[in-house]
Amino acid sequence: MSRDTLHSMDFDALALSVASPEVIKNWSFGEVSKPETINYRTQKPEKAGLFAEEIFGPTKDWECYCGKYKKIRYKGIVCDKCGVEVTHSLVRRERMGHIELASPVSHIWFLRSIPSKIGLVLDISIQNLEKVIYFASFIITSVNEEEKKTALDGLKDEYKATRKELEKQFAAEPKVLEEKIIALDEDVALVQEELKDIKMMNIVSEHRYQELSFRYGHMFEASIGAGAVRDLLKKLNLPKTIESLEKQIVKSKGAKHDRLVRRVKLLSSLNQNSIKPEWMILTMIPVIPPDLRPMVALDGGRFATSDLNDLYRRVINRNNRLARLLSLNAPEVICRNERRMLQEAVDALIDNNARSAKTVTASTGQKRKLRSLADILKGKQGRFRQNLLGKRVDYSGRSVIVVGPNLKIHECGLPKRMALELLKPFVMSEIIKRELAHNVRSASRYIESNAPEVWDILEDLTSKTRVLLNRAPTLHRLGIQAFRPRLIEGKAIQLHPLVTPAFNADFDGDQMAVHLPLTEEAKWEAEHIMAAEKNLLKPATGQPIITPQQDITLGSYYLTRYSEADTGEVTKYFSNVTEAKYAYKTREIKVQERVKIRFGKELMEKFPEGTSHLVETSIGRVFFNEIFPGKIEYYNEPITKKHLSKIIASMLECYGQADTAIILDKIKEVGFKYVTKSGYSLGMNDFGNIEEKKGILKEGGDKVALVEEQYAEGLLTGSERHAKVLEIWTDVKDRVVSYNKEALDKEGPVFAMIDSGARGSWGQLGQVIGMKGLVASPSGDIIELPVTGNFKEGFDVLEFFISSHGTRKGLSDTALRTANAGYLTRRLVDVAQDVVVTHDDCGDDVGEIFTKENSEQIGEKLSERVAGRFVLTDVKAGKKTLVKAGEMITAEIARHIESEGVEEVHVRSVLQCHYPKGVCATCYGMDLSNNNVVKKGTAVGIIAAQSIGEPGTQLTMRTFHLGGVAGGDITQGLPRVEELFEARKPKRKAVLSEAAGTIEIEDADGKVITSPTGRKVFEGRKGQKIIKVHFEGMEEVEIKVRKADDVRVEDGQKVKKDDVLVVLGASGEEVKAEYGGVVSVGSKSLTLRYQGRHQKEYIIPIGFKLWVKDGDAVEKGDQLTEGSVDLQELFELKGRDAVQRYILSEIQSIYASQGQRLNDKHVELIVRQMFSRMYVEDSGDTDLLPGETVEKAQFRGSNDIASKNKGKAASGRELFLGVSKISLSTQSFLSAASFQETSKVLINAAITGKMDPLEGLKENVIIGRLIPAGTGFREQE
Repeated sequence: MSRDTLHSMDFDALALSVASPEVIKNWSFGEVSKPETINYRTQKPEKAGLFAEEIFGPTKDWECYCGKYKKIRYKGIVCDKCGVEVTHSLVRRERMGHIELASPVSHIWFLRSIPSKIGLVLDISIQNLEKVIYFASFIITSVNEEEKKTALDGLKDEYKATRKELEKQFAAEPKVLEEKIIALDEDVALVQEELKDIKMMNIVSEHRYQELSFRYGHMFEASIGAGAVRDLLKKLNLPKTIESLEKQIVKSKGAKHDRLVRRVKLLSSLNQNSIKPEWMILTMIPVIPPDLRPMVALDGGRFATSDLNDLYRRVINRNNRLARLLSLNAPEVICRNERRMLQEAVDALIDNNARSAKTVTASTGQKRKLRSLADILKGKQGRFRQNLLGKRVDYSGRSVIVVGPNLKIHECGLPKRMALELLKPFVMSEIIKRELAHNVRSASRYIESNAPEVWDILEDLTSKTRVLLNRAPTLHRLGIQAFRPRLIEGKAIQLHPLVTPAFNADFDGDQMAVHLPLTEEAKWEAEHIMAAEKNLLKPATGQPIITPQQDITLGSYYLTRYSEADTGEVTKYFSNVTEAKYAYKTREIKVQERVKIRFGKELMEKFPEGTSHLVETSIGRVFFNEIFPGKIEYYNEPITKKHLSKIIASMLECYGQADTAIILDKIKEVGFKYVTKSGYSLGMNDFGNIEEKKGILKEGGDKVALVEEQYAEGLLTGSERHAKVLEIWTDVKDRVVSYNKEALDKEGPVFAMIDSGARGSWGQLGQVIGMKGLVASPSGDIIELPVTGNFKEGFDVLEFFISSHGTRKGLSDTALRTANAGYLTRRLVDVAQDVVVTHDDCGDDVGEIFTKENSEQIGEKLSERVAGRFVLTDVKAGKKTLVKAGEMITAEIARHIESEGVEEVHVRSVLQCHYPKGVCATCYGMDLSNNNVVKKGTAVGIIAAQSIGEPGTQLTMRTFHLGGVAGGDITQGLPRVEELFEARKPKRKAVLSEAAGTIEIEDADGKVITSPTGRKVFEGRKGQKIIKVHFEGMEEVEIKVRKADDVRVEDGQKVKKDDVLVVLGASGEEVKAEYGGVVSVGSKSLTLRYQGRHQKEYIIPIGFKLWVKDGDAVEKGDQLTEGSVDLQELFELKGRDAVQRYILSEIQSIYASQGQRLNDKHVELIVRQMFSRMYVEDSGDTDLLPGETVEKAQFRGSNDIASKNKGKAASGRELFLGVSKISLSTQSFLSAASFQETSKVLINAAITGKMDPLEGLKENVIIGRLIPAGTGFREQE
């Protein structure tokens, strides 16, 4: 960090590294040697204390501590009395200090992280390291090998001499001799053991150390504490160590191999980035600037202070005490204790949570943990997520929203007072311009005087500007839109009724926030990109999100239906539309009356050619159809919500967004006008009664009684009885509810609301006037007793209680679901945030094939799935070519594909896009929010994440319980989506075939399988099955060969059955080949490989349905039973494409089952990201490290550099990971640290000297740049 300020555009990458003591000293403006903060009497910082002015700069602008120099003219002078530089007080936010430690301490992050970095460098376990660092054990730091060898040789000689002596002495008494020799051997063994203990890096307890140093003090040195570890780290020769470890790697296997790879990876990265291992032990501690850990005087003479000050104070106190003890040559045991306490104080300062036993709590007496440096970064309240990824902004306000029925679609009503407050600076500047006031202060007073000119100026300003409206939670980009403000009286913001679905708003007390775009670019974007009238389509599906709902639908329906009473002949004829309108004005005809009108040329455009000009319709329908321009057909039927959606869709297709927005306002006006005229109101008696209910219920009761009788006679089992009873009651409910429509008055409001699709459904009405029916109990089983009551009559007490369970569960589910869906969205955004459209075409020719059959399984039409994509091969229907290769399928072509019944279409897909970072426009296809080819710079990753996450709240949470013995839950809804994206092992796992072959199914009933040791492994139960897959493969037989045997074949020779392989030397017996195959000859054995038949057995748990029958042929990786496939297993057996297709179809069927449509390309994008990492197996001549997980882009980039320099490229394998793992393994440490596991990410980044290229969106937001997407997109040169 230089002393000058850095601007956010001055650099193009950020790297982290471990700070050396020199660097820390360089940052520092002076040493903090006293724990004092502020003098309570003078309220001024103490000298050399934590807030010292001579270190951190003056507290008052341009004024030194003692007051000798005041005012800006002394800028830059250092006061000779108090040593304070005369400068801006802002430097107290950037100047750092330092503390010199009297004894080295370990940095807790490098000690305690898993795996411990210091431990990995030295190859010592974390437990042993802690013993040394916290002064419990000694570590041997050097051994005099020559002395040790001399001692061992001396021991041998002495042993020989003593033994001879003994043998001489006790030759006459063998028993005593034996005892003496045993005693001698024991003594020698003990000494040998002791000498063995003396080796480098060995950990010895204090007691043991005393003993050893007493005897062998001359041949080794041991020490204790972080200093000892620092010495060892200093002695380490990185290049040599790496070289010797790489040799060991080749020979090792299993866990040992993995640890060696990890160790080499760590040491190489230290070496590459010239980080010295001993820097992980601190000898100097930086002190952060005082204004970042402020101390504020409260009233009453007390101070509120940042926790960091307490933590620093403890470090300084202990450090000073230790320094004093050392200068006094205090006893070792006292110094050692003080050193340990210093170590703990520094640990608490850096990360107060890492050592659970030793956390420091606040001195004020509450049990609150102090927030250490690490805690300030972590979590939702940490620096990353609280202050860097989102900030509080000025020029904003919030208020309750109410409906604004007379607004245009691009407008919103803004309360005058709020608008004035938002635009105050601009109003003031205008007042000064118009010379109504002469300075800022008087302009401010002028505004407060409420002069009429102020409101005129405000009107002028608001007519030119746009404001952004936002409703939390902002689940997708339509949660923020720009409107032209219209000044209104009152205090509530008025919102156009048609934009509510986009914000998911309703008018029951929701609040919205208003923001004012300030810069010219921001205003341009608000006007041209974020404007409400330009966002009529939902990016998730491409469907219009603004469709008239509720009142408007009901008004349109009332306007266009025929009156029920009007059943006779049509008696009123009109020669033109104007005449009919006149008749309506003079009340000759009613809105809903059937009439015949001769239509003129303009209206006839809306009919198919050859239709008679005399049309039977109603004047209401004429009013409705007149709204729409010529290309929209004439709807001569009652208009429901479905019709309105259809009209909007065809409007968008024929006329585009701008015209559609105007028409939408017209529909709104007509709808509101006629819903008012209809006079519809709702009362309890409008719901009608089902008279037939009593009789049906009695019949049902009788049937149940009969079933109970049969059960009592033993004709039915319990489960059969249960099933029959449920069947009877279900049938009863269906019959009762079938009288729904008859019970309603066809002219009444309830029928109109449901039939028009404005509100409610026939199913809901069934519960209101029919019966609620059967409900589930808390255990998930269905209760036999039906709820015969309905909401209109009310339930009796028992019915109320049994039905309340389901209702309450539903409500608590909703609350939990919101949090889960939000978290899922956050993970998806993080994994896809840097996927932007970067190029026009990558030239892929693989693509994906979409078939009709496959689409129907998900419940979608093939034409809808391929619309908006580029085609790879011509799409033909018979001889006719519908669309040529390389063209995009438009909505019209999609309709042809549907009508011609095309079976499969071969299209481009982001799954196969060649660009490692970002995607190309041709693979992505159409931008769903505006029906054009996607533009370069579109942040398609974020759009995909939002499109998947936004409907997440509507997905079910429930795991579907299967009840009974079969057990196991089927995960569905949101948890299943999460399970797929995180690539977890599923709950009910399906069995996959590991080889291609034929199926044999056998009953496992009573079958026992034992292990080679005779332990019973498995005993088949009734109903259990075993699937055997028979397949062919290579087998091998090994024949042991001795030196005397005569081998008759050569290595690699083909042999036929019964050929002689070996003649045994001992017996002369011939060993013949049992099968024809190939022989390989080794020194001690001979192997015959031949084609053989094998079988794999799969034991199927009870309750799993089988998907195969006896004799079926299966392929490798085929699913044999029901259940969810384990994605990793599928990846290993069938490869990447199969996994991608599986995830896509699973996710689509979950969303479809909840009625949530979602375009495939969004899911494809996330799935593509799940395959975007490589595991480096061999690093070749690149700067990658073996065993590291890197992005494909990075892998490819490193290989390109290597091949340019004529080096060897790295090799690796593709990984398939869940979204959280992907986010954490990104090249950008800023993005990963702000996602999860902050400290772990930062530790790894610092120790490996990671560089963040700042390519994604998140990193750029964090450092305060424009995001490299949309209008901020810069093409890579």
